Amino acid sequence: MPSDDRANSDHALWGSQLSAIAQRQDREAFAALFEYFAPRIKAFMQRSGASEASAEELAQETMLVVWRKAASFDPTSTGAAAWIFTIARNLRIDAYRRERRSGAIETSDVEIEFQIDDSPRPDSLLATMQSEERVRFALTKLSGDQMRVIELSFFEERAHAEIAQLLKIPLGTVKSRLRLAMSRLRNLLSELS
Repeated sequence: MPSDDRANSDHALWGSQLSAIAQRQDREAFAALFEYFAPRIKAFMQRSGASEASAEELAQETMLVVWRKAASFDPTSTGAAAWIFTIARNLRIDAYRRERRSGAIETSDVEIEFQIDDSPRPDSLLATMQSEERVRFALTKLSGDQMRVIELSFFEERAHAEIAQLLKIPLGTVKSRLRLAMSRLRNLLSELS
């Protein structure tokens, strides 16, 4: 398949995944988007000067915005990848501004650039279906505590502070469980690849 055809296929695939999330809150579609984009967003954040922990948090925050705002994606204006990376970039800029206002960093410490990872993309629906199966399987391997925090954060769209109140645990524990769950998912998915 020529690269233009593959790019168009990927464009349509990710657009249809966003549409499925917007129309019926399709968790499998979100899992596929998460598996593909979260590591790339984290790498993008690290290239933009974020620490590993900050990059991880921003990647999770980006995917949460994707889940919540999928209905605002306009497939006629831009590709899904560009839309998702624009969200990530904007969140990084907001974080940078907050840090700057608090005096934590200097302007020269961070260079914010819009870069998209050129890693290979899935080239068929079969690959996506296999990917979704791996994500579903990996989710079953999380501890009950980690899965509960994932459900509340991504599927019920609750804020970290609200999750802490619901589960009667400290906010730091919520963030730690999310970070550990995402790390475990990535490890499991790479083992299953």
